[in-house]
Amino acid sequence: MLPKEIGLHRSCCLIDTAALTHNMETLKKGIAPGAEIAAVVKSNAYGHGVKIAWRAFIKGGATWLCVDSLHEAQDLRDDGYDGNLFVMGHVPPMHAETAVNLNVRVMVYDKSQIDALGAASSAASKPIRCIVKLETGTQRQGLLITEALELVRYMSKFPYVVFEGTCTHFANIEDTTDHSFAYEQLRIFNEYNDILTANGFKPALRTIANSAAGILWPNTHCELVRAGITCYGMWPSTECYVSAKLLGKDVDLRPALTWKTIVAQVKTIPTGSVIGYGCTYQTTHPTRIVVLPVGYYDGYDRSVSNLAHVLIHGHRAPIRGRICMNMCMADVTDIPDVQAGDEAVLLGRQGDEFISAEQLASWAGTINYELTTQIQSTVPRVAV
Repeated sequence: MLPKEIGLHRSCCLIDTAALTHNMETLKKGIAPGAEIAAVVKSNAYGHGVKIAWRAFIKGGATWLCVDSLHEAQDLRDDGYDGNLFVMGHVPPMHAETAVNLNVRVMVYDKSQIDALGAASSAASKPIRCIVKLETGTQRQGLLITEALELVRYMSKFPYVVFEGTCTHFANIEDTTDHSFAYEQLRIFNEYNDILTANGFKPALRTIANSAAGILWPNTHCELVRAGITCYGMWPSTECYVSAKLLGKDVDLRPALTWKTIVAQVKTIPTGSVIGYGCTYQTTHPTRIVVLPVGYYDGYDRSVSNLAHVLIHGHRAPIRGRICMNMCMADVTDIPDVQAGDEAVLLGRQGDEFISAEQLASWAGTINYELTTQIQSTVPRVAV
């Protein structure tokens, strides 16, 4: 049965808060001396429900939270979080006043941002702490060292704008066991920070380590590790897992999310019947199917049509036909006594069977990050 907390909804995600706290405690044990750990809770905490996740991570020892946008920062402040909060995505100049009032760290790389933040912080007589994004090879947000120096000098003109530190992001540390590119990024990051220091702008905070570096490379931890996917009990990639094993690191990560729905209908259809839009599946024998009230609108990816399985009565039931906007069908011919109202698990554990985010992602031809973050925010998250 689905929990009563979900009200009129037909599916929900159960979030194991003990697993989230355990993951944070486990990751924190591997942090280099002097470094702190941040939990990245952007994108609704990677689909896990930010209002549930942030408290579990703070309980586990996180001393920072990272988000992508000011609206995510506002949600956290409204929910009672008053600690260190780093907005890693774009903060438009028009929102500078909000950034100052929310007391967040802001990622900066543009003079127009500094102009707006300088005006807003001066008007409020409140400091705004800025972290300069350095470009080390990912070619997203960020500045080369000459540009960064120019920006930091420009920031010094504003009495309430504080240059607190620097940040960059690895391009492929989790995608391969050949870390030569990541080593080069680390070298560039260290060189850029040395140049800033030599010019009188020593960063108080440096952050380059993501989930993979947090596990693999203590020498990247600097003052702050930004742990993302690993907080939720998932490995960044198979290559990252292999690299950890080669280094002798035994990291116990526990997946925290289970996505459940209910059986809406059970029906027996004859040999030769086609199932769903496009007639992409045809039965070769009398078949019992169930209709599940979840589809691609909810975030159950259409690309796993005729590939994925769901769990019913502790057994795997293959998806048959195309996943629809609001429903999908599964074959329960070999699972006895299935009835309308029975529980079905789309992602997670039921009995001895387990469908991981990694397995669902492989069926969809994508990554575990996408599978959990694309579950619609309208699907209730329930802490268990």
